[in-house]
Amino acid sequence: MKIGYPCINRDIGCSSNSTFRLASYTEKRLIQKVENNLNCLFKILQYNVQNGFYFFRISSDLVPFASHPVCTFDWTGHFGGQFRKLGEFIKKHNIRISMHPDQFVLINAIEEDVYRRSVKELEYHCTLLDAMGLDRTAKIQIHVGGVYGDKPRAIERFIDRYKSLCESLKRRLVIENDDRLFSLVDCLKVHDATTIPVLFDNFHHQCLNSGETLRQGLALAAETWQKDDGIPMVDYSSQQQGQRIGAHAETMDVSHFREFLAEAKGLDFDIMLEIKDKEKSAAKGLKVLRDCESKDDVRLSA
Repeated sequence: MKIGYPCINRDIGCSSNSTFRLASYTEKRLIQKVENNLNCLFKILQYNVQNGFYFFRISSDLVPFASHPVCTFDWTGHFGGQFRKLGEFIKKHNIRISMHPDQFVLINAIEEDVYRRSVKELEYHCTLLDAMGLDRTAKIQIHVGGVYGDKPRAIERFIDRYKSLCESLKRRLVIENDDRLFSLVDCLKVHDATTIPVLFDNFHHQCLNSGETLRQGLALAAETWQKDDGIPMVDYSSQQQGQRIGAHAETMDVSHFREFLAEAKGLDFDIMLEIKDKEKSAAKGLKVLRDCESKDDVRLSA
């Protein structure tokens, strides 16, 4: 069981998602930003290893505008050595990697141009992970998409579109249950038709479910993962008090996390903490995991 956080480290003063406005695009500016982002990503990964965080979500902005028509620059060739260096470090330290494109990536979009742009964006993510030499356990997570007034047809459209994707991309994709539109049960329907793994989000499941307990949800999602996919990934968060339903916590509620682990006892998965203070909550979560490990409730992986 590994624990980690997404995209941004607030401790080291270095950002791997630095970008710029499309109107000011030049190859020189792109090269400068990617150089900075790759250097900062390496520093973040070093920090994570030093602190026991072996799961990390890489920012989609690592290479700004990579999927946009304006970008004709061979970034994989230019930065090939740095990508290989990152991949070697990741593999040496057995770090689990994921990516999560923005919400505009919609495989089941009604508009054909939105679908085409979505595929290009997903192919960029796949190319980036391939450039690091990472195997299929490095995943790209997406939501099923929009309902568009007809959920069964929206699910059917996702299934049809998924089947037409290239094999290298299909090997990396996972779908996540969301908090408003597509529940775990909906995602399982997609899995049954495609074999795509389901990444379980505990907080989204709390907001939208069909009566399954947390443990039942974790177990059902875990059954969709094959050996080559690695152990299941789980997104964890909790409700921020005083905010709208579905607002992620600013910092970890340690007692809530202990309850989550207690209900999940005996199940194995990697935990991505979708909590706003990032590495600070990861440190809290790691302490809880180590306490549980000492009681033989979980087994940490490094």
